[in-house]
Amino acid sequence: MDKATFERGLEIRKAVLGAEFVENSFKTADDFNRPMQELATEYCWGYVWGRDELPRKTRSIINLAMISALNRPHELKMHIAGALRNGLTREEIREIFLQVAIYCGVPAGVDCFRIAREVFAEIDKQK
Repeated sequence: MDKATFERGLEIRKAVLGAEFVENSFKTADDFNRPMQELATEYCWGYVWGRDELPRKTRSIINLAMISALNRPHELKMHIAGALRNGLTREEIREIFLQVAIYCGVPAGVDCFRIAREVFAEIDKQK
């Protein structure tokens, strides 16, 4: 493991997903899944998200579309909140999910909207 890439990944991951979420992921990790947490932090967040060629907002747009197409609701929920932290508006997220509905099917779009509303409600409750 490259320590510098891991540390950069940890910083970015916390900025996008929230420090509490990331710290809890490591705190609750065990010998079985800790290597996955380390892999995701170093390679996903440090190596790829840490590149300068795309801004985080653009990466969030891409992630929302791909995760929606792959039908990964847990990851989608997490990345909707991250997209908001990266500067996307609720309106932009809505437009991404309308696009998902056209290219991935209306049921996929419906799920995206449902999950987004849950995330928005949780965020609004914290205000």
